Amino acid sequence: MSNEWLSLVYAQSQDAADPLRDFREQFHLPHHEGAEMAYFCGNSLGLQPKGARAYVEEVLDKWACDAVEGHFREPAPWMPYHELVRDGLAGVVGASPSEVVAMNSLTANLHLMMVSFYRPTIERTAILIEAGSFPSDRHAVESQLNYRGLPAKHCLVEVEPDREDGTISMAAIERAIAEHGKRLALVLWPGVQYRTGQAFDLKEIARLGHAAGAIVGFDLAHAVGNLPLRLHESGADFAVWCHYKYMNSGPGAVAGCFVHERHARTERPRFAGWWGHEQNTRFRMGPEFVPTPGADGWQLSNPSILGLAPLRAALELFGRAGMDALRAKSERLTGYLDTLIRAHLNDVLRIVTPENPAERGCQLSLRVIGGRGLSGREAGRALFEHLAAQGVLGDWREPDVIRISPAPLYNSFTDVLRFARSVEAWTA
Repeated sequence: MSNEWLSLVYAQSQDAADPLRDFREQFHLPHHEGAEMAYFCGNSLGLQPKGARAYVEEVLDKWACDAVEGHFREPAPWMPYHELVRDGLAGVVGASPSEVVAMNSLTANLHLMMVSFYRPTIERTAILIEAGSFPSDRHAVESQLNYRGLPAKHCLVEVEPDREDGTISMAAIERAIAEHGKRLALVLWPGVQYRTGQAFDLKEIARLGHAAGAIVGFDLAHAVGNLPLRLHESGADFAVWCHYKYMNSGPGAVAGCFVHERHARTERPRFAGWWGHEQNTRFRMGPEFVPTPGADGWQLSNPSILGLAPLRAALELFGRAGMDALRAKSERLTGYLDTLIRAHLNDVLRIVTPENPAERGCQLSLRVIGGRGLSGREAGRALFEHLAAQGVLGDWREPDVIRISPAPLYNSFTDVLRFARSVEAWTA
């Protein structure tokens, strides 16, 4: 690779040619020592859209002026407020509007989905997940097994990485489903593995799981807003995700849930609450639960209006940019980061995330293999702290991974070059 790629002129020329460059101005960027940071933590907490404040203040003003009547008065009455984000969410995840709902938190939604979709029988009790899954997912799955009196030792199947870089091939997933298929009740898989950044073929996993007779659900915490998703087309039974990462909706933001339309009117068991009751008769306050068709029928309580307000602002930006355009920029931006590391920093950093763009999103997970006479975790922490001191912020995942995630809505080629130059300065 030409050293031209290491020049500020080259990075700035790429930014100038970027059709999405103006979206950066729609976000509040954190500062370090008076200058904008190179912020690569969209996979942990996305930046605040500048439009979020107006929507939050609109809710606060309505509360102050209208009090309980705010549920019914325009603009944006609270009673149907969650419907304001429905179409935008459907567009981002590739679903019909009736298949998605913003509610609760990710793990709460995962539990609600497992109540309905993990229905063990004498023959089928096992849940298949990836080894090293995000702890909250594993805790949720194991607690669901414990709740039903089923031993995790026998009923939790964890697929181990089979590649040198610690990622999992589709062949390994297929083998595991084939081996355990007759006893599988549920395949629960991530859209993007949080530590390695590996992205998976959701449609194929759903096909394999269904062919084995299992229900298939996805945790899309690191995939939503990162990759173009086709949830309806994938055939997945359900999916859950959060909105505070790539979806830029604030810390602890209201989460999201997908239920495929084939389950829209089934009498599948669920934990019920009044906001899931059909709208036409909800306020008759009767004792019988009549679920709203579609994903709305899994709601429990009326949603946090203040929590939904920032999501409105974020979805407007995603709607204007379009997931296909964001993905195209993401491939260029992450590809630039990949090339700089492999060509100029390969004696310092090893990329854990697959090189194939189809198997990754924004995130590259990095291990430090050398520098300053240190090795392993010690070198990784030293580099991570050096980067932070230079205003280059990624995040750290134990035991030894630095995650760098150039989000196409607000990161630039100049940000990526700044990361590379900061790593070079550390090794000097």
